[in-house]
Amino acid sequence: MTINDLRGKSVALASSGGLDSCTVTKWMVDRGVDVVSLTGDIGQPDEVDMDDIRKRMLACGASEAALIDLKDDLAETAIAMLIAQARYEGGYWNTTGIARHVTTRGLLKEMNQRGIDVLVHGATGRGNDQVRFQLVANMLKPTVSVYAPWRDSAYLDQFGGRKEMIDFCNLHNLPITASYEKPYSTDANFLGLTHEAGQLESLEIAADYIEPGMGVFPAQAPDEPELFTVRLEKGRPVQINGEDVGAVEAILKANEIGGRNGVGIGIHAVENRFVGIKSRGVYESPGLCLLSECYELLLQQVLDRRARRFFDSISVDVAEQIYQGYYYDLASQMMRGALAPVANLLTGEITVAAYKGTVIFKASKNVPHSLYSEETASMEDVGDYDHRDSEGFLNVLGVSAKAEHAAGQIEKDLLEGI
Repeated sequence: MTINDLRGKSVALASSGGLDSCTVTKWMVDRGVDVVSLTGDIGQPDEVDMDDIRKRMLACGASEAALIDLKDDLAETAIAMLIAQARYEGGYWNTTGIARHVTTRGLLKEMNQRGIDVLVHGATGRGNDQVRFQLVANMLKPTVSVYAPWRDSAYLDQFGGRKEMIDFCNLHNLPITASYEKPYSTDANFLGLTHEAGQLESLEIAADYIEPGMGVFPAQAPDEPELFTVRLEKGRPVQINGEDVGAVEAILKANEIGGRNGVGIGIHAVENRFVGIKSRGVYESPGLCLLSECYELLLQQVLDRRARRFFDSISVDVAEQIYQGYYYDLASQMMRGALAPVANLLTGEITVAAYKGTVIFKASKNVPHSLYSEETASMEDVGDYDHRDSEGFLNVLGVSAKAEHAAGQIEKDLLEGI
């Protein structure tokens, strides 16, 4: 699809209100396209007033600009992500990835009400977001067409990058906040911030080069630890520090406490984009990092070793599904189904201390499905475990150990001098 296919049509722009959104809107309007700006309100911490986005888009030529409140949807999906411990390649909490799924679904609902069948986004042809917008739209409503200016030769011939877009916006007096000097780009929602591009593309630039937006670096955190207690019921946070909370409030409170103690601030990752390019990101996700440690402590109590092994394999796959834009497909549905029994077991109260970027276990209480027993685990003469029962157990294990030696399967170097 090219810009020529859209002349005289109404399209819905997935708008962040940033440089790309402003540029794309004006550029399309100048070519005879009716642009309806749709912005998902996902608690962007870098926006003082969300209504400013709507005003900016109208000033850029959009015929209409609407805000769609998606915070509850994003929080609910984040809880499922926490239950799965779905961090991509070990460090990234998929804050942008999962937000793209939720946002696209919310925009499709709004488009359906307005009778619009073309979704426009400003994601580049090098990144993951283009995949997420495309696949979610294709899965949920295949009749919707997706147009990406960054894949249209007419757009690329005019805009080689950030400088040309800023020049264009300044020429037309568009209300952008971007500047030539901005050293990196940031994507924001209340789950976290992702910083990338610009100066951060150099691996000689440290992670603390960014200016944190959701807290402080560990070195600047208070010198005293702060206690954090979360009560989970079937995988859902229902209380924090004794106060009842809903999904959104739980994440916001965890953001506040984690952020001011340096938890989840400045996470460095060199990761594999879906398009095959290695990229470097610096991430902030204080609430998810703090809550996830509490989930992990509870998981340690309720999963046996076979369940844990299976859980860990699913966790990796769920994270990849989110990162690559497949969170709504059949495979993801199956994975969420497999984790449902785990969620039902995650009830209990976990207390940790947040201290200079670390999360330290303090206490676990009222965990009805815990497999841990003080009596069984004790080295003291308590409980019903008889040390003498291990004699037969070890004799059975020893049969295969001796067989390996007899079959010459042990490295010869290990046997020297024995």
